[in-house]
Amino acid sequence: MLTRSDIDRVVSAALAEDAPWGDATAEAFVPASVHARAELVAREPGTFSGGEVFAAAFALTDAAIAVSVRVADGERFAAGDVLATVEGPARGVLTAERVGLNFAQRMSGIATLTSRYVDAVAGTGARIADTRKTTPGLRAIERHAVRSGGGYNHRYSLSDAVMVKDNHLAVLTASGASITDALRSGIATLPHTMRVEVEVDRVDQIPAVLAAGVDIIMLDNFSLEELREGVELIAGRAVVEASGGVSLDTVGAIAATGVDVVSVGALTHSVRSIDLGLDIRIDSEAARS
Repeated sequence: MLTRSDIDRVVSAALAEDAPWGDATAEAFVPASVHARAELVAREPGTFSGGEVFAAAFALTDAAIAVSVRVADGERFAAGDVLATVEGPARGVLTAERVGLNFAQRMSGIATLTSRYVDAVAGTGARIADTRKTTPGLRAIERHAVRSGGGYNHRYSLSDAVMVKDNHLAVLTASGASITDALRSGIATLPHTMRVEVEVDRVDQIPAVLAAGVDIIMLDNFSLEELREGVELIAGRAVVEASGGVSLDTVGAIAATGVDVVSVGALTHSVRSIDLGLDIRIDSEAARS
């Protein structure tokens, strides 16, 4: 869940980065008395996310600026739709403009891409989930954007769930211990509330992992035939996640193999920002940015 503290932390850092000693241009050329009205306008269709984050960019710049968000996070919009309005001192509006746009554009880009993946697996019962391949420092807002698009979040961090990947298994079994024994030994040290996921890259690894009593098995870079074989072999004894080689062209077929979750790193690491603009009007003169 995206909290107020998350928003304030991320937006404050972005504002400090963008105007560490104030906005030299606005302070020199925009009189303090000038009032501005602006509209956040979609230049292309998409799925919206980041309304609170967009508003925070202006509120943290100047508390006298009022922002009204017209669409809810997760709502789809068309080109030309007005997504929010901004009104207040022109200096503050211009100073916060780029930071507010950057967040709204990126978050809406993530939500839009996620919604396309969700649409592509409709009717299969599979969830679309993100990964930890997020922009450092921006995980909270990027994961909120995934939820806005109808997707689900994977573990938030290394601290809240166990995920044993191929490199972990290599270390665990270097002494000669079996995969099953090595996993059981680690599971025995965990609280009963901690879920355990194990990544495998071959079908023949699945029985040993299942025998350890894990909660989730990730089938990494499996072919469609191997995914079907893995789902049949696991037979409901663990949640089945598919990962690797996932694109909009392939995700429907992957989901149709019967997996429970398809994780997609591209939702956050390869997304294109949606084209949004802030149309500003001052004394009846329009400025487009």
